[in-house]
Amino acid sequence: MIYVDNKDFVIPGEVLADDDFYSDRGTFKESGKICSSLIGLISIRNKKIRVIPLKSKYIPKKGEVVIGKIEDVKFSMWDVNINSPYSAFLPAFEVFKREKRELSKVYDVGDVLFLKVLDVDEVKKVKLGLKGRGMGKFKEGIIVNITPTKVPRLIGKKGSMINMIKDKTNCNIIVGQNGLVWVKGEKEMEQLTKNIIELIEAEAHTSGLTDRIKNKLNSILGVDDEDEFAFFDDETDELEKPRLQNFKDELKIEEEDDFSE
Repeated sequence: MIYVDNKDFVIPGEVLADDDFYSDRGTFKESGKICSSLIGLISIRNKKIRVIPLKSKYIPKKGEVVIGKIEDVKFSMWDVNINSPYSAFLPAFEVFKREKRELSKVYDVGDVLFLKVLDVDEVKKVKLGLKGRGMGKFKEGIIVNITPTKVPRLIGKKGSMINMIKDKTNCNIIVGQNGLVWVKGEKEMEQLTKNIIELIEAEAHTSGLTDRIKNKLNSILGVDDEDEFAFFDDETDELEKPRLQNFKDELKIEEEDDFSE
C-alpha cells in the first residue's frame, strides 16, 4: 500500500508506503515501511519511491558536464569552483598535453569554463577535462545559478522547456548539471531569460509549467502563439539529464589551436 501521490510534499520520517514498494534515494526502510529521509517531493516510478530534495548541493558524477569558475592557478593545475562542496581541478596536461606553458595566460582566476567530469575519487576530489564538443572558456554572457535538482525541469522532457526558451528569446543557453546556466544574447533578453529560469526553479514542483512559461513569454514579447507548434509539457520529475551536445555554434570559444592533439 502507498500513502502518498507523485509530487506530494513530504518531511523526514513521514511514512510513504509499505514494503511492497522499493526504497530509492531520499528514503529508508523501518519496520516494514518506507519513510522519507528528506524534505522534498515524491517521485514514483516502477514501484520505486524516491524523494527529490527541494534544496541540495551538486554531487559530481563521472561523465557529467558542468560549468565552473577558475578560483586559483597553481603550478600544474587550475582549482575550479563547480558549485559543489567537493573540490575540483583541471590538470594542465588535459590542456597542454606535453607542452609546458604559463597557466594563467590560458585560463586565469575568474574565467568561466564548460567542462566534463573525468573522474571522482574516493574522497570526492573531482578531476575535470575539456575533451568534448564545445568545451572551453565562455566569452561574455551571464551565469544563472539554480538548485542542481531542478536542472531536469529546466531542460524539460526531450528538451521541451529549454528549446522553447531559446526559440523565444533568441539566446544561446548552456545548462551544466551542477546547476549553473550560461546565457548569452541581447542584454534585455539575457535578463528576461534569467528571470524565466528563476521562475522555473521556484515553480519546478508544479504541473503545466511549460505551457505557463510559454504563455508568459508570449505575453512579455507580444507574440501570437496560435500558429506555433505546441510544446508538450514535462509532467514528470524523471526527466532526461542534459546531454553533451555540440555547442560550437553557441559558444565563442577561445581558439587554443596549440593545445589540440
